[in-house]
Amino acid sequence: MQTRSHFMLLNLGHFLDHLFMLVFATVAALALAGEWGMSYAALIPYATPGFVAFGLFAVPAGWLADRWSRHALMIVFFVGIGLAAIATSFANTPLQIGVGLFTIGIFAAIYHPVGIALVLDGQGNQGMRIAVNGVWGNLGVAVAALLTGFFIDQIGWRAAFVAPGIVSIGLGWVYWRVVWRGALQAKAAKVPVSKTNSKSSVLVPGSVMFLRVMAVVFGTTALGGLVFQSTTFALPKVLAERAADTGSAAAFVGLLAFAAFAIGSLGQLLVGYMLDRTSPRRIFMSVAALQVIFFAIAVSAYGSLAIFAAVGYMIAAFGQIPINDVLIGRISTPEVRSRLLAIRYTITILVMATTVPVIAWIHASYGFGFLFKVLMTTSLAIFVLVYTLPLAVVDPEARSAAAQA
Repeated sequence: MQTRSHFMLLNLGHFLDHLFMLVFATVAALALAGEWGMSYAALIPYATPGFVAFGLFAVPAGWLADRWSRHALMIVFFVGIGLAAIATSFANTPLQIGVGLFTIGIFAAIYHPVGIALVLDGQGNQGMRIAVNGVWGNLGVAVAALLTGFFIDQIGWRAAFVAPGIVSIGLGWVYWRVVWRGALQAKAAKVPVSKTNSKSSVLVPGSVMFLRVMAVVFGTTALGGLVFQSTTFALPKVLAERAADTGSAAAFVGLLAFAAFAIGSLGQLLVGYMLDRTSPRRIFMSVAALQVIFFAIAVSAYGSLAIFAAVGYMIAAFGQIPINDVLIGRISTPEVRSRLLAIRYTITILVMATTVPVIAWIHASYGFGFLFKVLMTTSLAIFVLVYTLPLAVVDPEARSAAAQA
């Protein structure tokens, strides 16, 4: 049985995972462009190796989790990503920081196939557990901008890597003391662990229905990765250009981004609550429709309207996150769950990695207005894909009716 302290450590891991991956986004926008004499468009491609590693190394992490130990890999995650972040703070050239971000990405890749699988294995409703865990990840995204902006103004950008790195190493030690040793003792005592959820509807891998659901999951994962990466990575720059006065302090821009991310995270809790009570298909389509609406507003929005639009599309972007994880949790067994999650997150993160240079090109060539048009079209495609989900599998009420027919 998963303890509250274990669940909290998993949440903190998700928080740090996303924080580390987005520190550079604010550093590039608000510090290095001036310090290194490079444009924003020239700097952000150096984040690409980190996001590639974030995706590619998820598959071996999932494989190891199913064959070795998920708990041991969580310790490797905490300690490894902390050490990598501290090492990255010593970078003096774009190449050096690119290598550092690549190393961070390797360890960051561990969390989603391992940590999310552990969350799904826990007791309680999967929708709300995934949503709560997801909110912690979203707060990591938000705090990355806020914390980095603060450090840039008060100490320097390097501290934005060092401080959370030290915290992460400490949490690795706590995980070893609190969780891993307890898991070994429980295994030695042969304490049974619940691995099922009352809302599960396990499908046979390779069956037509399984492949149909996974095609939608992976397709919307790819498109959702484009939306999520574009909104989270570019938001500090979008707000600096469209919602802040010229010359505003980096901390103020970081505060605006933090507010948009934090408020947006509430949408994820609402979605998690609804996933345990109604059709994921209906919720998914509603979220995609909201994305279309707010991206349309953002195309030409400035000032307070730009902030309003940012909050709206962040609510929708974050709200989409738990849906695919819950679908995987409901149709798969715990024995293969890490591998399916690894494939899903590999798709997400590879799309996210290719999105970074695309953002740079669009910003330099057309501006953010065109980017929002692309995202509006992408959200419409998500809506169409979700419409094809087999209702009898993803909707508990429809499934019960079909079984009784």
